[in-house]
Amino acid sequence: MKKRHVLGLLAGLAFTMPLLSFSQIPNKTIPADYGYVIHIGDQMPAFSTTLINGKNFSNADIKGKVVMLQFTASWCGVCRKEMPFIERDIWQKHKADKSFVLVGFDLDEPLEKVKKFSEEMKITYPLALDPGGAIFQLVAEKKAGVTRNVILDKTGKIVYMTRLYKEDEFAEMVRVIDTLLKK
Repeated sequence: MKKRHVLGLLAGLAFTMPLLSFSQIPNKTIPADYGYVIHIGDQMPAFSTTLINGKNFSNADIKGKVVMLQFTASWCGVCRKEMPFIERDIWQKHKADKSFVLVGFDLDEPLEKVKKFSEEMKITYPLALDPGGAIFQLVAEKKAGVTRNVILDKTGKIVYMTRLYKEDEFAEMVRVIDTLLKK
């Protein structure tokens, strides 16, 4: 009888442990070589820019929402690799959710080039201009390189960050966003 009870308990734990691991935001340590100047737990610094559709975009537009800020550029091969996954696995999944915002910041490229980039990549999520890399430099060292994502919770606190495109890190970021939107 005791053996069956222990086996049942172990089977129950085996089933619930994976669920528990996905319901929490991972306590991730960001490697120094990622080049971030912000940290998990910080509030997102104030910013203001223009989307490629001409609308203004700032911290006021993300207040009370789960946010993914993507940093990209048309010349970045890794960005081009990651963007279809952002479109498919994040944007298409959550674009109708009014409590979610996703914006890509294009590093220091002119409006027409960014529009063309968006069309070439067949993305439908919004892109913003980042003249001189001013917004990029709020989150990363000037020469740190693009292909990075910053995830904010509904209080504007940074809860997750990525660098380059790594399948396991990307999958974990998707789970983080899903978890934040369920709260």
